[in-house]
Amino acid sequence: MARGPSTWSSSSSLMLALLVAAAAAATASEAARVPAAVGNWTEVLSGAPRRARHGHGWNSWNHFGCGINEDLIKQTADALVNTGMAKLGYEYVNIDDCWAESDRDSQGNFVANRQTFPSGIKALADYVHAKGLKLGIYSDAGSRTCSQKMPGSLDHEEQDVKTFSSWGIDYLKYDNCNDAGRSVMERYTKMSNAMKTYGKSIFFSLCEWGRENPATWAGSMGNSWRTTDDIADNWGSMTSRADQNDRWASYAGPGGWNDPDMLEVGNGGMTEAEYRSHFSIWALAKAPLLIGCDVRSMSQQTKDILSNSEVIAVNQDSLGAQGKKAQSSNGLEVWAGPLSNNRKVVVLWNRQGYQATITAQWSSIGLASSTAVTARDLWAHSSFSAQGQLSASVAPHDCKMYVLTPK
Repeated sequence: MARGPSTWSSSSSLMLALLVAAAAAATASEAARVPAAVGNWTEVLSGAPRRARHGHGWNSWNHFGCGINEDLIKQTADALVNTGMAKLGYEYVNIDDCWAESDRDSQGNFVANRQTFPSGIKALADYVHAKGLKLGIYSDAGSRTCSQKMPGSLDHEEQDVKTFSSWGIDYLKYDNCNDAGRSVMERYTKMSNAMKTYGKSIFFSLCEWGRENPATWAGSMGNSWRTTDDIADNWGSMTSRADQNDRWASYAGPGGWNDPDMLEVGNGGMTEAEYRSHFSIWALAKAPLLIGCDVRSMSQQTKDILSNSEVIAVNQDSLGAQGKKAQSSNGLEVWAGPLSNNRKVVVLWNRQGYQATITAQWSSIGLASSTAVTARDLWAHSSFSAQGQLSASVAPHDCKMYVLTPK
């Protein structure tokens, strides 16, 4: 039975004050941990489920570098729609470095390169939006960008975010070159604050390269953060990025994602098996799936990997829990993680140069030994029953990927 104010004793009043203070502190702590202030996902403090967008799409850098122009970006948007990739969730068309003039205008604003982007970024955003897609752009938390040495956003954070918002930009990749000797925390905090005020609808991707463990602090600043140096289109680079990213699995979740860098699938430096492993591990790790090849001319083999809707569904699973390495023995590995509805995702990954049988034990992936499951093979698109363990013969540098549903 509730009591009126007159029935409270002084000790009760003190207790109430302490409880209110504790609740306020807890709320503040949660607000600091959750990157809800950026504004483009559901607010967790309301008690509602929180699910951020992953930043699923395409980026120009891995294949084209500085060889970009507005026609290429338009053609890429067209190709994402025409190939059906857009319907699979590849919604961002992201311009990387080399889109701007080397100097700002007389008011200190960014200017698009007059030769390669003569219509301007606003017109390009309008074109991409008309396709039902979103446009991303690139800047740097330093005085100059990494490749073209175009202006960075250091000390221009608010001005640049206002510019990006006025152009209709939906995604910002924020790199880490030419830092002028100023700390990572200072520089990324300034841009985060500007985004929270003037760019609330813009996906904020921090590209700090994992140098100062951003998984431990970037969740209050943006939507994703790089955990590694840049990826290269070869087996050694891809596998090392997977391992580096795995260290931070517990820090990711809806609202903020670990980013081991963009996909190299289709760029020609790895085999089909290696690209299948690349895509599977990135999907299991809930990494942003950013295509890095030329989607205008991709092979059927490349399209088959990138358009596997069952693998994409793992990446986009509503639980948002990053899978991680669960077993490892001489290059024969089991990666696994939880999915919604009490399911598990399991990848049997053969990092050796010979065919090998890999077995996932239920005890290592969080299932009771008596649990019977339906195992769905996401690359063979077939199902079977299993209990206690799951074994398969896996080709060199290849993988098998499954979703396990308890019966």
